[in-house]
Amino acid sequence: MSASDEGNAAPAGYAPHPYVGGRTAALRALAAWRMRWPGAPRVIVLTGNPGSGRTRLVTGFLMMCDPGHRKQLPLDDLDPATVPPDLPAPVVPSPAGRTAAQMLWMISDHLGLNADRDDDIFTELAAREEPVTLVVPDVDQAGPVRAAHEPARIVRDVLKPLAATETVQLLAEVPRELAAELAGALPAGQVQIIDLDAPEWADPKGLVLHAETALTPEAGAPDLPYTTDPAARRALAEALAARADGNRLTVRLAVQSLLLQPAGFDPADASLLPGSVGEVLDLHARRLGADPRTLRLMLAPLAFAEGEGLPVQLWGALASAVAGRDMSRDIADGMLLAAPFIQPVEPSREEDPDGDGDGGGDESTEDGGAGSGADGRTLLRLTHPGLAEEIRSGLPDVRDAQTKIAMALLEAVPQQDWSRADPYIRDHLAAHTLDAGLLPQLLTDPGLFAHADPVTMRAAIEAVPLEQLGAPARTYLRTAPLLTRSQAPAELRAAFLESAFVEDGLAPYAEALHTLGFSLPWRTLWSVPLVGVRAVTTGSLPPQDGDGATADAADPGDPDGRAAGTAAGTAQSPAPATADSAGPAAPASATTAPGRPVAAFLVPEGTPGSRTVPGPDSDAPEGSGRALLVHDLLRPGYVDADPAQVQLPSAQAQEAAPLGLSRGADYLRVWSRADEEVVAALLSDTPFTGADLSPDGVLVVATARGVTARQILAAAPAPAPTVPAQRTGTADSASSDGLEGDHS
Repeated sequence: MSASDEGNAAPAGYAPHPYVGGRTAALRALAAWRMRWPGAPRVIVLTGNPGSGRTRLVTGFLMMCDPGHRKQLPLDDLDPATVPPDLPAPVVPSPAGRTAAQMLWMISDHLGLNADRDDDIFTELAAREEPVTLVVPDVDQAGPVRAAHEPARIVRDVLKPLAATETVQLLAEVPRELAAELAGALPAGQVQIIDLDAPEWADPKGLVLHAETALTPEAGAPDLPYTTDPAARRALAEALAARADGNRLTVRLAVQSLLLQPAGFDPADASLLPGSVGEVLDLHARRLGADPRTLRLMLAPLAFAEGEGLPVQLWGALASAVAGRDMSRDIADGMLLAAPFIQPVEPSREEDPDGDGDGGGDESTEDGGAGSGADGRTLLRLTHPGLAEEIRSGLPDVRDAQTKIAMALLEAVPQQDWSRADPYIRDHLAAHTLDAGLLPQLLTDPGLFAHADPVTMRAAIEAVPLEQLGAPARTYLRTAPLLTRSQAPAELRAAFLESAFVEDGLAPYAEALHTLGFSLPWRTLWSVPLVGVRAVTTGSLPPQDGDGATADAADPGDPDGRAAGTAAGTAQSPAPATADSAGPAAPASATTAPGRPVAAFLVPEGTPGSRTVPGPDSDAPEGSGRALLVHDLLRPGYVDADPAQVQLPSAQAQEAAPLGLSRGADYLRVWSRADEEVVAALLSDTPFTGADLSPDGVLVVATARGVTARQILAAAPAPAPTVPAQRTGTADSASSDGLEGDHS
């Protein structure tokens, strides 16, 4: 279909699309793509300047693709070449607020693909017999953190592989700077770029109609000479469209400005007609007798706002920080000045079920995990991302403005207590400091790690080069897939992080989490990075000091016994930790065995410090692979002891224990025998290879990474994280692979 046919719709007597109001050439091209017309491209890349109307065009086209919306449209009155056939609605995965990985797994889940890794998704799609039609709008709004540049990752990791898959029919709306990269990955015959600002796709008549419709009383315009008189209204619409040079956002904002404050506007004065979004701001301020710079400073915090919007309570403080002076009076007296450019937001998230204001870190909501608005507060945002871009670009130093905003947000945290901080500050401070270049300095507070939404925090940290991150931030990044996947509330996030800090040798950070008011379900006692552990069990050594049974074997230079972590080996399939699997042991009394509590690890033969143990009926031959390491149960350090001396709790002691243990491949639950309520829940990003719970409530767990012991503390039922469906493939990927929240 040729774009030169744009003017044919009106002479033929066809009505314009009731929502799009024009764009006939583009709609014809999209309809040909949808019906797979001979010669039509398999992939269309829709682009244009901010405010060009890309989103409106895609929305209007999808109305005609959806069976329910089709019934509400006057399709018989439209140009038949713009109406797609009546087919099942295409798949429309919205990237708004989501990461590339979330996008991929959203597509996989919707289509029911049998995929365990990212690459499997494209393989599954390529193997389908029937083509899959995908429409991806709003790529410029991707990601939970604006400064992390997620749109580029969406194009690189999602759209380019999809476009290269022959069974995929793709329409993607992307920013201009990414359009050529996406289209360049395909042969010319398979892809078409529709640039709405290019002359062949421009729609000046549609823009006039857009302006004229907005000026009508039926659209809410007040009764004015240039709104009630059709000729005057048409003349003003033509003048606005001509001056705006095809930009729909400029026209839209200009109409809102003059209708909200008609005084001082003369339609015959061409100097009052804006030619850009920036001119709309400046002309509006001057017409109201204000300094244009004051208006821009008022709107600056909203231009930098993350998530769904900025809480109105923070607006004044942040505007004052950016301006370097008190802006409270300007904002109080300037609502009419700012009104055409701001809008209240209805938060998409339901009220926080956990009571911690962050919604439990659930990244599957529309805002990709942002916690603001969950308590019903008023949120504000600018009416269009293009307006925010204009305001940011007009500031003399964007990084300095973000620095001032970040500092003001930090000062607004009561006594630096993150449990009392505004949810917006907890969840989005990392995004502001990332844009200011200050994020690494922020990443030393374990309280912030626990309280912040893990989706936005993870996205911000992943945008920082790894070599710039300190040890606590690297620990958080390693743990983040587990935090996002589990949808854990703040208290359980703190528990997971407490263990992770101990595992990484950052005990002071783990201890700090016990001082911040959390009722943690456990205290991590020790962790050893021991490879190849196949089973664990708990028991005790007899009190007599025989055969060196109670003498520590730890080297003075290796007090935690971490030298054993150099042993080679791989984790085997998960198996219950039993006395038999961990080797022979002496029986114990009916209560907790006296003596020194220990844990025994079944490890590959040859592991430093281990002892080969005999089989059930005879001595194990050389190379049998059965070896045990004995470790103190309550503190770091290996024990030089004969494994045969380890006494296991008796059946009576286990039955009398107050806690029980249940396990799956990558989750454990500790429950109270009295009421069968869960008191602690543990997830792992790698399968468990062994687990045991001592009668005194010490949980010893082995994974491919090593062995960790936790003293269970919770006396009351604890909230359990969501346990995702088990997968047979690899576990959550490394931090650079993005979020798996929607997948799980």
